[in-house]
Amino acid sequence: MLPQLKLDAAAVADLLTGFIKQEIGRTGLSRAVIGLSGGVDSALSAALAVRALGAENVLCVMMPYSGSSPESVEHAELLISRLGVRSELVDITPMVDPLIATDPEMDRVRRGNIMARERMIILYDRSSRERGLVVGTGNKTEMLLGYSTLFGDSACAINPLGDLYKTQVWQLSEYLEIPEVIVRKAPSADLWEGQTDEAELGFTYGRIDELLVQMIDERKSDRQLVAAGFDDAFITSARKLIRRNQFKRMPPVIAKVGFRTVNADFRYPRDWGV
Repeated sequence: MLPQLKLDAAAVADLLTGFIKQEIGRTGLSRAVIGLSGGVDSALSAALAVRALGAENVLCVMMPYSGSSPESVEHAELLISRLGVRSELVDITPMVDPLIATDPEMDRVRRGNIMARERMIILYDRSSRERGLVVGTGNKTEMLLGYSTLFGDSACAINPLGDLYKTQVWQLSEYLEIPEVIVRKAPSADLWEGQTDEAELGFTYGRIDELLVQMIDERKSDRQLVAAGFDDAFITSARKLIRRNQFKRMPPVIAKVGFRTVNADFRYPRDWGV
């Protein structure tokens, strides 16, 4: 692993704990709602939320589909037991299948997007009931590459993991003693049987993180990246994914008509600047 990817896990854990506590507190709320998939990213977000808010103020929601791996719920329940958080299980099958049935030719990517967006409907409904915020689980690697569903798993009120590469998520998870069976298993969105993130992306997280930290954080040129040992085709593929998926990282573009257009001229992080 490159030195640039190695974390001071204790310092980062404290920083992200403070981030969650501060950002939720600023809204006047005190609770978090997290979709718990059984994977390492959501497990880490849940562990950080518990550190920030207390287990009694964190609701973890498991939302399996009929085709989901039973292992996913088992691992989610293992973490729930370890953290002592409140939890809920909602089977999304009867919500998702009627929409899938309207188009017999629907491919598995579209079906996966429907599942991801249905899960976010549930999380935002529960956040309203709980008077809390939806805490995100997406990491920096996936955000840069666009490996997420817009208004699905990418949707949230705050995201403590968005500036951590996947390899850094693993490091922090080990520090916070996330169960090893969760940390070590092959990353998967669990959208269809046998699906894994790395097989779908076509490269390992370890290798892409080494490229991204130099391409994005250090802003190295393609010539410098080739000199660092990366193949031209790999560099081109990564840049294409980053550029093509910029829309997923941005709020909707608003046509400018007046003097203070939201997200163009009026860009305060809070409404204090009115």
